[in-house]
Amino acid sequence: MHDSTIVPESLVACGSRHDTSPAEALRLVRSFDGPVLLDLDETLYLRNSTEDFIDTAWPGFAAYAVLRVVETVKPWRWIGGEATRDNWRIGTTMALFPWTMVLWRRRARALSAEFANADLVDEARSRAGPLAIVTAGFRPVVLPLAAELGLAGTPVVSARPFVPADRRTGKLHMALRDLGGPCVGASLVVTDSVDDLPLLDRAARGARTIWPAAHYRPAFSAVYYPGRYLSSVKRPGTSYIRRNILQDDFLIWILCSLPLAGAPVLHLAGLFLLLVSFWAVYEQGYVDNDLVGARHEDNPRLSAGFHRSELARRTAAPWLWAALCGLGGVALTLPPGGSFVQGAALWSAALAATYIVFLVFNRVDKATRVWPFAALQFARGAAFAAVLPAVPVAVAAIGAYVVEKWIPYFVYRLPGQPVAPSRSGGGAAAVLEPWTLPLHTIRLVFFAILTALVAGTAGVQALLAWPTLALFGLMAFRARKELSALAGQASWIARRR
Repeated sequence: MHDSTIVPESLVACGSRHDTSPAEALRLVRSFDGPVLLDLDETLYLRNSTEDFIDTAWPGFAAYAVLRVVETVKPWRWIGGEATRDNWRIGTTMALFPWTMVLWRRRARALSAEFANADLVDEARSRAGPLAIVTAGFRPVVLPLAAELGLAGTPVVSARPFVPADRRTGKLHMALRDLGGPCVGASLVVTDSVDDLPLLDRAARGARTIWPAAHYRPAFSAVYYPGRYLSSVKRPGTSYIRRNILQDDFLIWILCSLPLAGAPVLHLAGLFLLLVSFWAVYEQGYVDNDLVGARHEDNPRLSAGFHRSELARRTAAPWLWAALCGLGGVALTLPPGGSFVQGAALWSAALAATYIVFLVFNRVDKATRVWPFAALQFARGAAFAAVLPAVPVAVAAIGAYVVEKWIPYFVYRLPGQPVAPSRSGGGAAAVLEPWTLPLHTIRLVFFAILTALVAGTAGVQALLAWPTLALFGLMAFRARKELSALAGQASWIARRR
């Protein structure tokens, strides 16, 4: 499955002798005397029919989840081979969501009206000579689309969903089977795909043409789930969710609240639902940040995925996720005698406050953003405390967390601050880059200081409680390399001459 629009190999120029401009391809279709064989996907139809059919499955998130499992298992590794991947995807869709065929027949009309290659379709309709559609698409999907393009009576050579051999052997084999060798050998073939080179070589005239308006849109590009925008657009390829949210934010939530839970298993499940609820809202702050930046900033920092992602918009789906997961989380973590209504209200208020701060953050100048940024980091570390009791040392853990996150952003947003003597010897101040800071060590030191302050009010026993020791051990483990480097750099100045 793809989380962003990826240009397939078929849409990339390959430098073959069959490469032809769109204008020349249209002229050939108009003037060629023999049979004309036209591709469908990204040719007659400017998108991919297989992806659009799968995208039609309803409910979208359920179909997306099922196909994610299929993509993870990759059953074609054992039966069919890589060429049959779409057989498995479309077969699963048709088997588990059979009503998709009815929905597809309705949707094909709107899609064909919007994404028909109008010039090529007009040339095809006006031809008096033999014409056929030869496609690697699947017959139940292709036939309704061809009819809506006004080519209902045109012969269609296509793959069968439950016959993997069609995809393995390719279009040349299917064309020879359905149209015959003489027809194929005397034909003009117009396609966009590099996979069709055997068919192009066999034809009397081949035209591999990339149509400027052709657009490959993966199925479920608009399906939302918490974290998808973050992992595919805002911070693609950085494992941000695993490293920064699960292994940092969520771990703090666990260590600061689990010791007070009456039912630890239910508490962990509920705490995870609260995390999903929180990030469904926090992620919308990132979406708003990108939208505001694209509209109002002279040089916004936007990833390449932003411009092609359908998730870069304001929708109700994240709020539905936040509401359902939030209510479930409050219910599972509710202490005996606690009020569900009160807990739900407090959690809603925490989410609303976080989002409002994010809206303000996105709309002030960059130098001013350092201040609401601290509040956003506090929300990330402490949101759970809106509905759950926390151990005394949570104050130190969350405080150290905020400091670690805030300092590098402060340095990043306020360049030119004199933070260290210049190494050039000229006496001028140098600028410390945020990524050179020993952030894990800073966090450990502040945690130790704040824990000592907590112990002054909660008692020395707070220092020996297992949450405190676990948090200290976790922070020390993360800072181990920095501590080693700092120890190696340290020296006694009294020994210097």
